[in-house]
Amino acid sequence: MTAEQNLVPPAPGAEPRPARLTAAAALAGLEGLALAAGGVWMLVLGLTGSPDDRQGAVTGGITLIVLALLPLLAARGLLLRRRWSRGPAVMTQLMALPVAYNLLQADSVAIPAGIALAVVAVASLVLLVNPATTRALGIRGPESAQDQQ
Repeated sequence: MTAEQNLVPPAPGAEPRPARLTAAAALAGLEGLALAAGGVWMLVLGLTGSPDDRQGAVTGGITLIVLALLPLLAARGLLLRRRWSRGPAVMTQLMALPVAYNLLQADSVAIPAGIALAVVAVASLVLLVNPATTRALGIRGPESAQDQQ
């Protein structure tokens, strides 16, 4: 598939998007929105509140907002069936797992957030490696590459 074909959305008569792909996109979008909301919250508190380290709070907020772009772009790409979008989506889930583990180690209200994040990350990974998802994205396995040789 050429780069131009990868930019064009599927034709209206093409097979419908699998529910698993839609669910994976929704979970990635949810993570992106949560990151953006957390970043805005940190940024606002850093600018208007009295944090211990104002510069750290502002930097952390901006960092979270920028990091939110990865899952949001991946979610959009998954909805539009872009082959490239699975990589950033998988990478986001793999980065979320250690964060979830750290949240689970805390003795605070962060434990439920850690549980939720772990469940979303594992569910997203399962959806992203599902054969129906890979077919819908036009990703061929190693067997297909050998057949072409």
